[in-house]
Amino acid sequence: MYHIKTVEGLMEAKGYKIAIIASRFNDFMVNSLIGGAVDYLVRHGADKDDLTIVRVPGAFEMPIVAKKLAESKKYDGIVAVGAVIRGATPHFDFVAAETTKGLAHVSLEYGIPVGFGLLTTDNMEQAIERSGSKAGNKGVEAASALLETLQVLKQL
Repeated sequence: MYHIKTVEGLMEAKGYKIAIIASRFNDFMVNSLIGGAVDYLVRHGADKDDLTIVRVPGAFEMPIVAKKLAESKKYDGIVAVGAVIRGATPHFDFVAAETTKGLAHVSLEYGIPVGFGLLTTDNMEQAIERSGSKAGNKGVEAASALLETLQVLKQL
């Protein structure tokens, strides 16, 4: 026999302290991702004073900043947003992979959920589509995933 635990109730952001790490590189798309995440969290009860936005140069710098935020124990969760767009060199592969691994490592090491909103696209058009046009807004999705994870952890 299995015992299955399900998330009950609405996704509620009220009372949570959340840090949003955002890269400055590809600012046009990233600003839209930040806006989507903030709007989602506020619409779900977060107080803007409980949200901290930390800008970093690029995606590669996100894990070390996430680690520092997690170590501070000031935040219940972190949303990471940025955009890495494939170019003509393998740079994309290294940045995307190491950023992803680094953020996952911080989440596991410090027991803090990280909403992953890092766009990894083949071109500028795909990045624009995923930062608020026809493919939705990955900043919203990252904030939503973070809230749901916080809810699950609260119930365990």
